[in-house]
Amino acid sequence: MSRHGIELIGIEKRYGERPVLAGVNLRIDVGKVVVFVGRSGSGKSTLLRILAGLELPTAGNVIHDGTDIVRMNETARSHFRRRQLGFVFQFFNLLPTLTACENVSLPLTLNGSRSSDAAAKATQLLEELGVAEAAQRFPDELSGGEQQRVAIARALAHEPRLVVADEPTGNLDAETAFQVLELLSTSCRARGTTLVMATHSDEVVARADRVLRVIHSGGVEPATP
Repeated sequence: MSRHGIELIGIEKRYGERPVLAGVNLRIDVGKVVVFVGRSGSGKSTLLRILAGLELPTAGNVIHDGTDIVRMNETARSHFRRRQLGFVFQFFNLLPTLTACENVSLPLTLNGSRSSDAAAKATQLLEELGVAEAAQRFPDELSGGEQQRVAIARALAHEPRLVVADEPTGNLDAETAFQVLELLSTSCRARGTTLVMATHSDEVVARADRVLRVIHSGGVEPATP
């Protein structure tokens, strides 16, 4: 295969005797917005975690740009995630003792950037995402929409190849969710960053290049946006 994009080959996942995913084969091209839909408990979040190397499949291969992350040890997978992936979660997962600017700077400093350079990049991203005034405030001083914008800035700060978003609007009202999704999808497209999301939201689905349904039998099939 080409060294570009992500490929899941023969992915299976069982928890004890309970099968969750079975025989998932999937190719995701670079720079696309791909959405997983399906009922609660269908395996959407599990599939995202496997794709991101946060969880290992029971069987199968997860290939990013020609490299099978299943074959890496945990240290190498952790390094891969820190360098190549950004994450956006339903409940924001911002560190409460850090300001918005410090939260966004964190991936950069972990990857070796100087503090001054990381702060400058974080400030630029917060401005791009419309929350420049929140830079020196702590997460508990921000609204849900503001926190999610900060989380998006953090996910993009180190210019990852892939952003993984698990129900990114699940904790937001409809109007705020629309704004946040517009920012997330537009920001990723502008950078050529692949975006993969799991959701129940019709607004998310409407912005996808490709919609895939995780079905009860543990497989994945095309769905109509």
